Amino acid sequence: MSRSARTRSTAGARSAVRTLATVALAPIVAGSLLAATATSSSAAAAQQAGTGGAKPTVVLVHGAFADASSWSGVIRRLRDDGYPVVAVANPLRGLSGDAAYLRSVLDTVPGPVILTGHSYGGSVISQAAAGDPDVKALVYIAAFIPDAGESAGELAGKFPGSTLGETLNTAAYPLPGGGTGTELTIRQDRFHRQFAADVPAATAAVMAAAQRPVATLALEEKATRAAWKDIRSYALITGKDNNIPAEAQRWMAERAGARTVTLEGASHAVSVSEPEAVTDLIRRAARETR
Repeated sequence: MSRSARTRSTAGARSAVRTLATVALAPIVAGSLLAATATSSSAAAAQQAGTGGAKPTVVLVHGAFADASSWSGVIRRLRDDGYPVVAVANPLRGLSGDAAYLRSVLDTVPGPVILTGHSYGGSVISQAAAGDPDVKALVYIAAFIPDAGESAGELAGKFPGSTLGETLNTAAYPLPGGGTGTELTIRQDRFHRQFAADVPAATAAVMAAAQRPVATLALEEKATRAAWKDIRSYALITGKDNNIPAEAQRWMAERAGARTVTLEGASHAVSVSEPEAVTDLIRRAARETR
C-alpha cells in the first residue's frame, strides 16, 4: 500500500478520547528560528536535497511546549554533515491527529528516513511510522516509547521522579464543533529547573516565554500502533530529567530493544544542552541502517 493510501485510510481514525493529564511533557526551545520547519517550502527543500545524495533524510519531531527551533543545534550539525533535514511543526493537539499530520509530511520526503522524536514526539513517531517501509530507524530523545494501548501521561507516571505536575498552568480552548478542551503550559518561574536545568538561565527564560501549549488530549490519548516493534530503534536517556524519569525512559527503551546511550547529567532539554550527543546518535542510526 502506498503512503498516500495509508494516509487516506488512517486520517479519519482520530479518537475523541479526552481526560485530564496527570503530567505534561516534552521540550520547548526557542533559540534561533531556523528555516527547517515542515512547511511546504522546507519539505520541498528536503526533497531536492534527498534526490541527489546517498544519505537518508532526517525528520525531527519536537514535543510539547516546543517548536522546531528546539532542534537548531542538531540541524546545523546534520546539515554540515550533508544530511537533508526536515523539522516538523508538531500540532500538539492529539496523538492520532498529530501522527496523521506527520505521515502527510513523510509523504513528501523521498527515499529513506531516519525519524527522530523528543519526549511526546516519541509517541507521535511510534504511531506515524508503523507500516512505512521508508522509515529505516526510530531515534528517541528523552522520549516516550509507547505500546498500543498506552498514553504518554500514564507512562510518565509509571515510575516515581517526575515533578512536572507541580509546575503546570491550565487553560481552556475551543474545540472544533463546540465544547472546550484543556491545554497546559509550564509556569515560567519553574521552567528552568523543571526541564532545562543544564541550559543557561538566559536561554531557558527565552524558552519559557516562547513555549507552545499542549492539549491534554495529546498526553492522554492511547497509542494504537507501535512502530518500534518492526523498525530498528535507538534511545538517548537523560539522567537528570524532571519530566520523564530516567527509570521510565530506560524501561521503555529496553522493552523496545533500542540501542541506548545515557547522559547521566542531562536534563529533559537535551537537544539544546547536548546537541552533539543527540546528533551522534542520529548519525549512528543512519550509518547502521544504511
